[in-house]
Amino acid sequence: MKIIVRWMLLAAALLLVAQLYPGVRVASFGAALIAAFVLGLLNTLVRPLLVLLTLPVTLITLGLFLFVINALLFWWAGSILAGFHVTGFAAALIGSLLYSACGMVIDAAVEQFFSRA
Repeated sequence: MKIIVRWMLLAAALLLVAQLYPGVRVASFGAALIAAFVLGLLNTLVRPLLVLLTLPVTLITLGLFLFVINALLFWWAGSILAGFHVTGFAAALIGSLLYSACGMVIDAAVEQFFSRA
């Protein structure tokens, strides 16, 4: 149940990002659900490999290159999904930052809610 609630809230967060920033477009809540699922898969499967491969650059930039990795994954998801579009790298960077911030708030709220229940 916790995973489904988190998934729904992340899809709503993606819609919020699309409303706040014009460089990110989401066609519908269904498209947001699919995009949130794909972003979760990319962050689970591809991101660790990219972080490992770019470890020297990440260390030299004191971790700032992780923002680039997040933006690239966000941009990639926008390019492979219908109904979810990111206009460019700058939009991907800002959109991924907003989406990550929403994700942190959602994670804290879901943990708080389900720890009481």
